[in-house]
Amino acid sequence: MWPIKFISSSIGKKIIMAVSGLLLILFLCTHALGNAAIFVSSHAFQTYANALHSLPVVVLLFGLGLLVILLFHIGFGINLFLQNRAAGGNRYAINTRVVKNSFASKTMPYTGLLILLFIIIHVFGFNNGPADMEVSQLVKEYLSNFFYSLFYIFSFCALALHLSHGFWSMLQTFGINHPRYNNGIAKLTLIVPAFFLVFFGAIALYFMSGLGASY
Repeated sequence: MWPIKFISSSIGKKIIMAVSGLLLILFLCTHALGNAAIFVSSHAFQTYANALHSLPVVVLLFGLGLLVILLFHIGFGINLFLQNRAAGGNRYAINTRVVKNSFASKTMPYTGLLILLFIIIHVFGFNNGPADMEVSQLVKEYLSNFFYSLFYIFSFCALALHLSHGFWSMLQTFGINHPRYNNGIAKLTLIVPAFFLVFFGAIALYFMSGLGASY
């Protein structure tokens, strides 16, 4: 059957990686948009959280969908890494990258594992916090902890490194590679990871520094 042949082929795996990666980036964008309320006030963020919790079925389906996407991304990512290592070559036939980041490409599985560890700790912590504590206060409680915030920032550094290669790889899979656009692509491979690092890192620093004391 063609679906089995597709996911078994090298190009099929790359397309699944690219599509799942794009969906995860879009999730990060929506997550950043929601978390922006933190910088407004605890009331604004709690209002946002309450709006989400008022749609439990939607949140459940969205969460399950996100889990499936993440598992596909991890599974096929590991498979491609092992396949590439066995072949001893490059995952991509196109090697005309404007900005090379060999360190990021070589550490993809390791930064990916660190990101996964962060997700597990982060999700477990917020889903198993005190029942009588609002989400907005739980955010302050966790991120006011120096070591948790440090781990938070370090994890987003790993994400930025992961994305600096992953975003470029995704564009290559989609066929977005042309001398006319390469300079723009090179900038995007830096801008997109830097945006997430600066934005989410700023949330941690907001509480770490004491600026969020009155939050």
